[in-house]
Amino acid sequence: MPELPEVEALRDFLDEHLVGRAIVRVLPVAISVLKTYDPPLTAVEGREVTGVARHGKFLDLATADGPHLVTHLARAGWLQWKDRLPDGAPRPGKGPLALRVALEDGSGFDLTEAGTQKRLAVYVVADPADVPGIARLGPDPLAPGFDRAALGALLVGERRRIKGALRDQSLIAGIGNAYSDEILHAARMSPYKPAGSLTDEELTGLYEALRATLGEAVERSHGVAAGRLKAEKKSGLRVHGRTGEPCPVCGDTIREVSFSDSSLQYCPTCQTGGKPLADRRTSRFLK
Repeated sequence: MPELPEVEALRDFLDEHLVGRAIVRVLPVAISVLKTYDPPLTAVEGREVTGVARHGKFLDLATADGPHLVTHLARAGWLQWKDRLPDGAPRPGKGPLALRVALEDGSGFDLTEAGTQKRLAVYVVADPADVPGIARLGPDPLAPGFDRAALGALLVGERRRIKGALRDQSLIAGIGNAYSDEILHAARMSPYKPAGSLTDEELTGLYEALRATLGEAVERSHGVAAGRLKAEKKSGLRVHGRTGEPCPVCGDTIREVSFSDSSLQYCPTCQTGGKPLADRRTSRFLK
């Protein structure tokens, strides 16, 4: 799933390639991606793109004197830039193509989504705040005002495990499954630790790990072409998606806990005092 660093890199890429250019056509291929109908999708056609913004994991294309085209790539969605789009309108079918945006010079981009669970979402709205997912977003963790005190205030009284709290978009915007694993590994913190129980030292470590992990990922992705961002993300991950590999810090074997629709990875030595966490697949309960 694209998370804050990848979406920020896409924002930067599209800001360079779209601003000042007019959208000629928007062609929906999978009608399920459209989440709004008024204004219609055609309302952005013929309008110049005046800016590209990011709200958490949402991409926001503003048009001159017109609506915003907002996209959420969900778990398996992606944006593919094309210097020259294929001739002719795309045909609806079972492939990954969901929507195509064509510019005046023949270039543009496709929104694609792999897999059978279709969650990619496109909105046309007068104001980005009209998108429910944006309206309920928490603060951006890379915003200048997001300091240690701000993080601490969000976690006061929080009863969930820290892994779940970090992924809650209404608490903190932009962090998903992968970077929550990376942040907790850098903070040397168990993903099962109650979020509201952090000591001052643990809060400081978590805040520093959060800012450094996300900041470094954004820096690595800066200037990378849209088509190479997925590979860039994977190459920079130290524990997420690396079950069975040695921890780059201590050399212990990275372990996994699997859930119904996701999994987490962690290092027992760095994060849980050497103790494996419970994995429901094997019906074990380990403290």
